[in-house]
Amino acid sequence: MIHWGYPPVIGGVETHLALLGPALVREGHTVGLLTGAHADSPNSLVDGGVSITRLPIMDLNWLYRRGFANLEDELRKSVNRFLDELKADVIHVHNMHYFSELHAKIVEAEARRRNIPLILSAHNVWADSQCLKLTRDIKWDKVISVSDYIKRSLEAYGLDGGIVVTVHHGIDGEPFFNAEVSQAYAKYPELQNKRILFHPARMGLAKGSDIVVQAFRLIKEKVSNTFLVLAGTKNIIDWGESQQRDIAYVLELLDLFNLRSDTLIDQYPMELMPAMYAASEVVVYPSTFPEPFGITMLEAFASGKPLIVSRSGGMPEVVEHAISGYVINPSDHVSLAETAIQLFENPALAKKIGEKGHEVFRQQFCLEKMVDRIIQIYQESMTAKRA
Repeated sequence: MIHWGYPPVIGGVETHLALLGPALVREGHTVGLLTGAHADSPNSLVDGGVSITRLPIMDLNWLYRRGFANLEDELRKSVNRFLDELKADVIHVHNMHYFSELHAKIVEAEARRRNIPLILSAHNVWADSQCLKLTRDIKWDKVISVSDYIKRSLEAYGLDGGIVVTVHHGIDGEPFFNAEVSQAYAKYPELQNKRILFHPARMGLAKGSDIVVQAFRLIKEKVSNTFLVLAGTKNIIDWGESQQRDIAYVLELLDLFNLRSDTLIDQYPMELMPAMYAASEVVVYPSTFPEPFGITMLEAFASGKPLIVSRSGGMPEVVEHAISGYVINPSDHVSLAETAIQLFENPALAKKIGEKGHEVFRQQFCLEKMVDRIIQIYQESMTAKRA
């Protein structure tokens, strides 16, 4: 595995890797991950049986500030050493069709030299010439799209649809099934006796954090004891260094509406997330950009919580409107507020929607289902490469 970040860096891809790697190890496979350096983590460690190698040369935040000049020799040696130590049979990269042509071409050259499959998981697409170029020009043996929306986007770039396969995310639902709310209350006593509106995505405008605040102002007028929980993040891949500007704007909105005292903002580690869902009454994920998938949806489903998402990217593939959740138009804070108020005022409806989402999760989005499909892709790719 090769990707730019891994926990404590928080994001959808990082969460996916933290689940996929150990699950592959439990199936008897040897897994290594080459990823970016992090101040709060050693450069070499084993996590869930996965051998993690951290290097500054894989840290996008560092690369954005430093630039890519004069890195080719060091990067080639680092990739070569990592693959030699692992004795890799398959190279599985994540989002390497963007950010750095240098990295993608060096990894491609190593895959060809070793005659092993090079598999890309496309967790995102960007309307960008570099994304277009790397998606088309790198000779991927197989491309895993995280949603049919991403698959269509890749094919729109002219990528051969025969090498693209959709594999929806899966998560380990067990921690969410019977999570203890007491853990959340112990850390955040202010949540007790409140009706929680939870937006678990990282705090940013693309994730609709400003839309949530605008809706919360309207919700608060109808349901007085509601309380907003936002996920402010510092450990993220902040390509372009825009995160702090987004957070400042959301805080300004909270102050404008005099809602700061009715809002909790913190970074919640993965092990605390089940308890945060357990404390919540309504979960929202109103992204304003085309959300590729959204692991948050699966966490809400597994927790049995009613969910409101935007009609954006791959999310409507997962949430069936008024059945397993609600789908609203992007940037529509009024519809978001009205739907949330309906759920707060009708607990029986909220329970029914949450139970249906939980049923959908168990049928379609468990971790084992995703892992089995990815192993199958590895095996098919290795067979094709040998042939």
